[in-house]
Amino acid sequence: MCGKLYIPNMRGSQCSTGHLDRRELIGTGASICAWLTLGWPVAAEPPSKGESVNITCIIRYQIDPFQRDAFKQYAENWGRIIPRCGGHLIGYFLPEEGTNDVAWGLIGFASLASYESYRARLKKDPEARDNFQMAQTKRLILREERNFVEVVDGTFEVPSKLRDSV
Repeated sequence: MCGKLYIPNMRGSQCSTGHLDRRELIGTGASICAWLTLGWPVAAEPPSKGESVNITCIIRYQIDPFQRDAFKQYAENWGRIIPRCGGHLIGYFLPEEGTNDVAWGLIGFASLASYESYRARLKKDPEARDNFQMAQTKRLILREERNFVEVVDGTFEVPSKLRDSV
C-alpha cells in the first residue's frame, strides 16, 4: 500500500494503485474547503421539485494547460446544460495559482438515484453531447475523476466571524 491512504478514483502520488499521500489529501481537501468558504457568486437555481442537495459530485479534471480557454468555454456550456438536465450546478473552477493543469466541477444532487436520472438525461441532450464531443475533439481533458461526498450538517456555508478582511 506504499504507506498511503486509499482514496478511490484518485491518482496523484507515486503509487500506481490510486493512492494519495496525506499531503496530497490535505491539499485537495483544503482547496475544496477554500472554494466553499470564500463565497463565490451563487447563480445556480435551487434543486428541482423542492429537493435538497444531499450529495455533491466533485469532478477533478486534469486539463491541457495550453487549452485553458477551451476548458473555460466547456465549463460555461455546462452552466446551461446541467440545471436543465436536473443537476444543481455549484460551479466550475479553473486553476489560478499553483498547479496549472487541475480544474474542478461541483454538482449537487438529492441522491445517487437523482444523479443516475441526470446522467440519462445528459445522454439524450443534444447540447450535452456536443459539449462532450468538443472536449474529445480538442483533447482538452487528459483525465477525469469523480467522487461523491455528503455535507456534514452545521459545516456548510458557515460565514466568517472575523469582521475585518485579512
